[in-house]
Amino acid sequence: MGSDTHNEKVTATTEFDLDESYAWCKSLAKQTAGNFYYSFLTLPAVRQRDMCVLYAFMRVSDDLGDESSVPVAERAQLLKAWRDDLIAALDGSRFGHALFPALADMVERCGVPHEHLFAVLDGIEMDLDPRGFETFEELSQYCYRVAGAVGLCCIHVWGFDDERAIDRAIDCGLAFQLTNILRDLGEDAAMGRVYLPREDLRRFEYSAEDIAAQRYDERFVKMMQFEAERARNYFRRAEELHGYLEPAGKPIFQAMLQIYGGLLDAIQRRNYDVYSSRVSLPRWRKLLISFDAIVRQRWLVQVKSKK
Repeated sequence: MGSDTHNEKVTATTEFDLDESYAWCKSLAKQTAGNFYYSFLTLPAVRQRDMCVLYAFMRVSDDLGDESSVPVAERAQLLKAWRDDLIAALDGSRFGHALFPALADMVERCGVPHEHLFAVLDGIEMDLDPRGFETFEELSQYCYRVAGAVGLCCIHVWGFDDERAIDRAIDCGLAFQLTNILRDLGEDAAMGRVYLPREDLRRFEYSAEDIAAQRYDERFVKMMQFEAERARNYFRRAEELHGYLEPAGKPIFQAMLQIYGGLLDAIQRRNYDVYSSRVSLPRWRKLLISFDAIVRQRWLVQVKSKK
């Protein structure tokens, strides 16, 4: 489904009822969610539906910022209008898009703090004028907006019983986003975006121009080793989140860890050559990871019920 379809506006609050809105979100997620959708299969039906809604909001928002055929100034205006639509949807005054009735309902039921949704829009707006990042601290702030805030929305959908889940969800988002950055290094550079901190490029004497030229050499491998180990550290911290989630959320979290950890493994196995072809996991493996997470969780539930 193309971005034009994603961004089609509805003309009246009543044009889409709640069931239709949920169905629209599920259809979009099923067609476009990729890695995420396989992990949704581990959730109970209602929470699976809620994750489709959350994904749909993220996808439509991202498409508004990423449509390269639209001038940057126009994209900025579209995002501003989208932000206004979100405000109106959350206060119940107007639903300006097919997904908003479901989003407003899900946010209220799950107690998703509104600021997390707006943080995502802040991150997307940062990509309209990609100036890069001088330090890892600056990159971390960006990652919080585009990924950590998403993780915080997710744990409200899944359910958690310990406030320590908040920091670990942010770590999880950072681990996933760093993995995406390493995987998409060449593709992002082609769009004028270099996310690796300039302090790291200087450390390994590798430049933004080298990335744009896709120079694969010893400097590049050493830099990628450093960045991959940094991502691994965040994965290790994120693993603690498992213990803070309600039972229904544990399988999807485990599946997502394995899928994104698997992407990082695949990058390392090819000795960090992300230039020659896109790194991905085969569909059968993602399905197997999701199935394994479901079976494992059901086994644990049965064990606990017999005690």
